Amino acid sequence: MRRPVIIGFVCAEAALYAAFLAVDIGAAGPSTVPLKYTGILLCAAFALYAALWGGDRLVFPALVLTVLADWFLLVRNDGYAVGVALFLCVQTVYYLRLRRLGAGSGWLLRTALALLIGAGLFALRMATPLNLLAGLYFSQLVSNTLLAWTARRDALPLFALGLTLFVGCDVCVGLTNSGLVPPGVLRFVSVGMWLFYLPSQVLIALSALPKEDDREDK
Repeated sequence: MRRPVIIGFVCAEAALYAAFLAVDIGAAGPSTVPLKYTGILLCAAFALYAALWGGDRLVFPALVLTVLADWFLLVRNDGYAVGVALFLCVQTVYYLRLRRLGAGSGWLLRTALALLIGAGLFALRMATPLNLLAGLYFSQLVSNTLLAWTARRDALPLFALGLTLFVGCDVCVGLTNSGLVPPGVLRFVSVGMWLFYLPSQVLIALSALPKEDDREDK
């Protein structure tokens, strides 16, 4: 792949990141939704470019699903069940990628986390259909993250770090929507969602680079 394309992608994402964080932290100014959504679209475009140059071919469809999920959750700000279901599909694609890269199935971990989160939601009297769907999705994200860190393959570090930041984003989302955090913490986690989210997607997109370019960049 051409190094200028990689550098240009990272610089463009960094500029978008700085721009919307400046507005979000200041809590005043125009909507940052266009900037944020553009960042996700660029991630999908870069993953396609990487795939065409011989990189991983599962990251692009996963990021297309991410683009669709964010259309409902970010742009339209409705259709939450559809958005969460799409993110569950994203984690299914990432699971397939992990399996292809030599990770274990982690079926016991996946099942246990899903049951524990579901039980926690019932205990808190928050077990709505949407929350249960979100809990299932989150259990699969955490499972994929742990598998990515434990799998010993050269292609995984960026992917594992991206998934870890993805977890940080969703923890912030959960806290923001829980109604259980004080105003000071709520302010931080509301900004923290995208503080973690865009870097996570950038790292995941970069993890799609072909191995030859990984060696050259080192």
